[in-house]
Amino acid sequence: MCLGIPGRVIETYREHDILLGKVDFDGVVKRVCLELVPDIRVGEYAVIHVGFAISRIDEVEAKRIFELLADMDELGDLGVRGPDEIPR
Repeated sequence: MCLGIPGRVIETYREHDILLGKVDFDGVVKRVCLELVPDIRVGEYAVIHVGFAISRIDEVEAKRIFELLADMDELGDLGVRGPDEIPR
């Protein structure tokens, strides 16, 4: 199953006029394309799918998504510990 995973934006920058960022997934930082959410700011959360931020969400929604993933027993495959341990 393909899932969008919440992550916290820790840096934004432009490369070749494309908005990119570094996103923290519980200690694992990945480079992500932010072009679909151009108004996102450092410290905010986004749902990431295959390297693209597809929507901005708040911290409460990020926790809710992690809880759903935990209920589906999907967190082990993602390398995260649980909904109370999402990046802040």
